[in-house]
Amino acid sequence: MSLSYRKPGIRLRRLEGANDRMVLDLQRDLRRLGYLATGLDGVFGKKTEQALRALQHDLLFGTKPAKDGQAPVRIAEYNRNRITSADGILDEKLAEVISEMLEDARFPKLPECSNPAEVNRSLIGLIEEHAQEVPKPFLAAILKQESGLRHFSEPSETNADNFVVVGLDRKSGSPAILSRGYGAGQYTLFHHPPTPEEVSEFIANPAGNIRRTAALLREKFLHFVNGSTPDTRADDRIAEFGRGPLRRCRYAPGDPRHLAACRQCLAEAGSTIIQAGATPLYPRAATVYQPTHTHPEKIYRGVPVRARIGCDWPYAVRRYNGSGLNSYHYQAKILLHVLNG
Repeated sequence: MSLSYRKPGIRLRRLEGANDRMVLDLQRDLRRLGYLATGLDGVFGKKTEQALRALQHDLLFGTKPAKDGQAPVRIAEYNRNRITSADGILDEKLAEVISEMLEDARFPKLPECSNPAEVNRSLIGLIEEHAQEVPKPFLAAILKQESGLRHFSEPSETNADNFVVVGLDRKSGSPAILSRGYGAGQYTLFHHPPTPEEVSEFIANPAGNIRRTAALLREKFLHFVNGSTPDTRADDRIAEFGRGPLRRCRYAPGDPRHLAACRQCLAEAGSTIIQAGATPLYPRAATVYQPTHTHPEKIYRGVPVRARIGCDWPYAVRRYNGSGLNSYHYQAKILLHVLNG
């Protein structure tokens, strides 16, 4: 494959004023291979360096086996003793490896979209169509929190990105990428690259992504709120309601408000202020809210009082993303999204 940056003696590194066209081409290829989250701007900055280091790490050490499935190729097999360090510098050998990965049909590439804004505008309609067993306002709030209600990135004057939205979870102190969240719902995979079936089912397909997100939320509701073990129960729910049966909705099936009037229920529940260092995670909890690396906020105002909402979706949504303190921040943000639209 002919790549603009695949040249004899090439050496691109961070902030050395390299040719914008070559850097932009490199960024697009790293995006296609799933190592760059966004930032197609032709500037070799921190994100591009991190992407190269992550790729080099996988070429050197491979990716760990994942419980969610097996990748169609092993990244380390592309190395063949050509990459010796994860320094974030593109040289001739690394360019050669990238070219081979791009040419390999076994390596599924992440999709681009020619009309991302139009596709993103369709997401609300897809929520209405594909979310039948979970509350649509909560599902919409998750998509807003996870991706800003975007399945594909929309190009701007400073960022030519039109690929599927991807979130990268990195290991602290290491260049390794631990997992990738894909699309509007940031459905997470721990293996890389994804399989062709995964790409077609929910990475390239926004409807499939929303179905996956809705199914995961339903799973959290059914199996991670009122379970019998610490891993399958929500401590805040137990503290505020006890071990009674799961509460799906205040309104019966057939009532037009069933799984739909969430904003009204949250507004009627009243509101509270969550203050870092002062507000306990739940009644009689030993731990109070504190900022985290993922959620640096120190105060949330106007948060609906979850104990008065009358259903268990606020507890289920906390289990959707993150754990510990991060999950309580996530819960507060979702409740505010549901309330405020």
